[in-house]
Amino acid sequence: MLRPPPPSMVERMTRILEAFDASIARLTLEEVTFRSGLPRSTVHRILEQLVRLDWLEHSALGYGLGSRALGLGGDIDRDRLRECAAPHLHELAMQTGGVVHLDVLDGAQVYCLDKVGGAGAAGLPTRVGGRTAAYATAGGKAMLATLDPEQVDSLYPSRLAPATHHTITDRVMLHQELNRVRKHHGIAFDREESIVGIGSVGAPLRGTGGIIASVSLAGGVRAIQLEWMAPLVADFARKISSALACGDEGQRTRWA
Repeated sequence: MLRPPPPSMVERMTRILEAFDASIARLTLEEVTFRSGLPRSTVHRILEQLVRLDWLEHSALGYGLGSRALGLGGDIDRDRLRECAAPHLHELAMQTGGVVHLDVLDGAQVYCLDKVGGAGAAGLPTRVGGRTAAYATAGGKAMLATLDPEQVDSLYPSRLAPATHHTITDRVMLHQELNRVRKHHGIAFDREESIVGIGSVGAPLRGTGGIIASVSLAGGVRAIQLEWMAPLVADFARKISSALACGDEGQRTRWA
């Protein structure tokens, strides 16, 4: 009797990706092996390949869906995004005296694409290329609020690691916060949740495929009135989104 042929690479990758669902935020190597029905060594090798390609992300808690699997902008032209946003980031920083960040969602974290500000920027412990838990930042919450609750659940465990004593520490509280962000048309706040003494207000940026990034304004909680700054940040988010849309239209015209 002939043995069935082993599954192809495409089929093996599909089995592994299908092991992830909204019922649990993270899976261990053993859990993925059991769910996929594939040999452990094969699963481990393919998992590492999927992490490198951003289909999955790996942390101490296990493996979870990555930015490409969740459609969170893994294929964004980040250089063009920075180029379109740069003049608006500088203008917002000049008008307010605060520190402005341009972030994208990278799995469960925000990845800082740009940071603009005056003297206050050097004193703020964030950096271009740095990563922060998205649930602890205004820009991150602005982007998380655009996801389905099931997608958010797939990113985080039920208990969340605190950065300060103001940080959201469980998924129930996170969902309540994201509902508030949706009711405020995407405007999100960070009140010392990421860094003690620092607050921020953020808004999402839209591209042709949906939300692709966020802009946020940060400063000392006693020096910056977040609620007063929120309409201004929202206005600059619209300006950057319009600049991105014009760039997309220009690219389509050149191709035509």
